[in-house]
Amino acid sequence: MKKLAVALFLVASVAGCTTAGPYVTNISSDGNNGLNIEKCGVKLNAFMGTVSTVDCTSQHVRLSRN
Repeated sequence: MKKLAVALFLVASVAGCTTAGPYVTNISSDGNNGLNIEKCGVKLNAFMGTVSTVDCTSQHVRLSRN
């Protein structure tokens, strides 16, 4: 039973990755009445102590005056 508890603890400590998002990371003009918007998620690896961006997507938004 003690070995099982130790094994579960090791698995839980290695699986210390969490993700959040998507967040807007960049907004730029396309030069033709529109915006290019880039969104990315953030991944935290608590075991390694690193933060990285994941799953980036781009979207184009057309602006107009009414």
